Amino acid sequence: MIIPPMFGAVQSVRDGLEKRYIASYLALTVVGMGSWCFHMTLKYEMQLLDELPMIYSCCIFVYCMFECFKIKNSVNYHLLFTLVLFSLIVTTVYLKVKEPIFHQVMYGMLVFTLVLRSIYIVTWVYPWLRGLGYTSLGIFLLGFLFWNIDNIFCESLRNFRKKVPPIIGITTQFHAWWHILTGLGSYLHILFSLYTRTLYLRYRP
Repeated sequence: MIIPPMFGAVQSVRDGLEKRYIASYLALTVVGMGSWCFHMTLKYEMQLLDELPMIYSCCIFVYCMFECFKIKNSVNYHLLFTLVLFSLIVTTVYLKVKEPIFHQVMYGMLVFTLVLRSIYIVTWVYPWLRGLGYTSLGIFLLGFLFWNIDNIFCESLRNFRKKVPPIIGITTQFHAWWHILTGLGSYLHILFSLYTRTLYLRYRP
């Protein structure tokens, strides 16, 4: 979530790609750094540094996906305004209510929007991108599944780890798998979005 996206951002600059893709990579890096800080400290401020950038990065992803088929360096001010406004509303409400479910629902809405757009692209526009599109989605959803298993069966998993060798116990740290898989899924999603964009611009991706 931190180093590979940094390389992606540098490569995007070298290739002369649009700034929104550089922003996508850097946003994923910020999420990774925020998550790292939160898990080191377990402080509320660091939790915000983890969770709010998830919303912001996903808004950038949504913008990229809906601007894939526009002329180079065009700016959709209406969509930009809508996503910035959405981010500000989510931030303001979340700071006041401090309810994780609210954050999860808002993040879920953004992810659902990305899923629908991705399915549209691989079904109707570039079917040969199906492998990359579904791989990024599948890995992300697998991470989400592990996260839910960890939440629901946390106590049972802890008891299980006490009874088995550490090397086996490590593999059941599903919250860690959530971070690995969603990080990889998000990274692959940026590649999918970039691939779609570069094909439309008639580059050689």
